[in-house]
Amino acid sequence: MALHDGMLAAYGEQAWWPADSQFEVVVGAVLTQNTNWSNVERAINNLKMAGVLDHQAILDLPREELAELIRPSGYYNVKTKRLLALLNYLQRVGGLEVLAEQQLAEARQGLLSVNGIGPETADDILLYAFDRPVFVIDTYTRRLLARNNLARGTENYEDLRLGFEAALPMDVDLFKQFHALIVQHAKEACRKQPECGNCCLGGTCPQALE
Repeated sequence: MALHDGMLAAYGEQAWWPADSQFEVVVGAVLTQNTNWSNVERAINNLKMAGVLDHQAILDLPREELAELIRPSGYYNVKTKRLLALLNYLQRVGGLEVLAEQQLAEARQGLLSVNGIGPETADDILLYAFDRPVFVIDTYTRRLLARNNLARGTENYEDLRLGFEAALPMDVDLFKQFHALIVQHAKEACRKQPECGNCCLGGTCPQALE
C-alpha cells in the first residue's frame, strides 16, 4: 500500500480501462497483447468506423478483413485468430451475460481454456469488464516489485497475483487503480532503463537509492 499511496499522490486517480462497453474491453484485452495502448486505440477506432465493434458483426467478417482492421495493433493475424477463438467461446457459453453470472473461478478457467488467452488477458477481462476482484500482473508490475525488493521478478504469474490479492483488501476499485498507477509509473519513471530522478518512489526504492 505504500507503493500505491506514493504513486496515487504523484499521479492522482487514473481513468482506466478506457472503453465504452464490456465488449470493447474484451476486444481491447486481446489487441493489447505485446503492443502499446495507442496502437490498440487505432485498431478499435477502425472497428468502430467500420461499424463492426459488435460480437456477431466481427464473427461475420471475412477473416482477412478483420485482420486488416486490427492491423495497427500488431501481430494482427495471430490476434485475429485469438479474438475469433474468444468470441466463438463466448458464443458457445451464451455470451457476456452468462459469463457475468458465473463464479469467478469458473469464468477464469473458461477464459483460460481459449487458445491464446493467457492469465493476464483473462484477468484484464474479468477485472475491467466484469468488476471481478482479480489483480492483473504485467511486465510493469514485475519490474516495480523487483526494483523495490518485493519480488525477484521471475515468479510465475499465479504466485504474484495471489500475493497481491493476499496483501491487499479485496476491493475491485483498488485493484483497478493500483494496476493503472503502475502502468502510469512505468511511463513516467520506472521504464526498462529507469529514470530514478523522476521517481515519486525514489525515497524508498532500493535501486534509486544506490
